[in-house]
Formats: sequence, C-alpha cells, structure tokens
Amino acid sequence: MKYSISASVLALAASTTALPANKQHQKHAKRASPKVWLAGDSTMASGGGGSGTQGWGEYLQYSLSGATVENEARGGRSARSYTDEGRFDDIADQVSSGDIVVIEFGHNDGGSLSTTDNGRTDCAGDGDETCTTPDGLTVQTFVTYVTNAGKTFVDKGATVIVSSQTPNNPWEEGDFAYTGTRFVGYAETAATNIGDGAFYVDHGQYVANIFESLGKDEVDAFFPNDHTHTSPEGADHVAKAFVKAVLCADNDLAQYVSNSTSSVEGSCV
Repeated sequence: MKYSISASVLALAASTTALPANKQHQKHAKRASPKVWLAGDSTMASGGGGSGTQGWGEYLQYSLSGATVENEARGGRSARSYTDEGRFDDIADQVSSGDIVVIEFGHNDGGSLSTTDNGRTDCAGDGDETCTTPDGLTVQTFVTYVTNAGKTFVDKGATVIVSSQTPNNPWEEGDFAYTGTRFVGYAETAATNIGDGAFYVDHGQYVANIFESLGKDEVDAFFPNDHTHTSPEGADHVAKAFVKAVLCADNDLAQYVSNSTSSVEGSCV
C-alpha cells in the first residue's frame, strides 16, 4: 500500500490542492559541507518544553566538525502531526545529496483514537495498518509515517538516521527503571523498511545507560518541570548519548564527529 508523505488524512484529499511548482521536491546538488537536519519533538527542539529546559538538538553541533546542524524539531509534534503539517516536506524541499536527516519521535505518538483525536496519535501497529478517527479521518502508523519520510530523503541522496525516543526520568519512582516504549521498536522497524541509506540508533538506551551511571540525585535535577523535558545540562548529556550511539554504529554521521568514541561518556551497546 503506497501513501503520500505530505498527507495522511485521506478524507481531506479531495480538498487538497497540488503544491505549486516551487514547492515540488527537487534534488539539490551535493553541498561542500553537509547539513544535519533534525526532525523531532520538544525533547529535541530549541527551547525544549518550556522555562528551564532545552532540547538535546541544540547541543549536537558542539560535537560535529564539517557539518552544520539545522534543528527543525518542534514541540508537541508526533510523526503523524509532523507529516500532516508538511514539516517533513519542508525539509525535503531543502535537502541536498550528502545531507543527513535525523528522525526521532515517540513522546506524543501514543494515545487512543477510539473516542477522541488530538491530531497527534498514530494508528497502532508496526505495518501499514490504518485507523479511522471519530471524525472519519484515516490515520496511519508511526512506522508508515517515518518510513515514507525516510524514503523521500534517501531518494534525494540524503542519509537517514532513525533514532529511538529519549526516556522519561528513569529514576522518578526512586529506583532506576527503564523499559523502552513500543515506539523504540517501531523506530527500528521503520529504519529497516527505508532500506539502503538508513540507519537505526537506540538513543533511548544510550541515554538510560548514562542516566543510570550518574545516579538519582544528579538525574532528578535534569528534570526541573516534569519527567520528560531536560534542563540544559541534562540535554547536553542526552546529545552526548546520541553522539555515542552514532560512533558505535559507525554510520554516515560518524565521520563528522570531532570526538573519539572513547572520549564520549558511556559504552557501546
């Protein structure tokens, strides 16, 4: 079953006009220095989740040399809403061959479509399942949204890194506990579906490992407002965990990391 990246809501298709000529995807020439595009939610975005917080995407640039980060993450988004708002398309319109796109969602993708629709919840499942909302809209799965976006970027010559979501504070109940949500597995499935040119990194596990080593008191201080959004110091650790995952996976972004694997905290998993 084939879907358009730019619209998952089939009921709106009849009223949707074609993109103007200048918005059609074009393959841009390879840049001298690649851009690293970040697509995600508030845990990655500039400003994080409000006062006292910051997204980890704001710290990635400090570990890179020869590549420039473009943080297009937005608070409150899911793979579905990021698709429906045309944000994947906006990145695709600017991507050049040799660029790298990091996709990381999950925090806003859960919920139920049985009685209400918040515009973010995906259809449950790890394939091409679809769901119908109470308003009659058709919704796709997390895997479909990310797969379609990733294939668009790869077709334009970019490398895609599908990253598992960051964990909530694993110390909040007193003892350390981390179990990845179903979206961790969905992210890996999407990377596999995209195929050549795509890589998966288990960012959530790398963050959890670092947070376990730092201990409860230090990690609790990383979450000033809730159990999801980190302080700037916490975000810096989360960014380092992503870099460690990239180095350990030795994917296409690794060549632009200025730190050696051993100098970045944590161990390969």
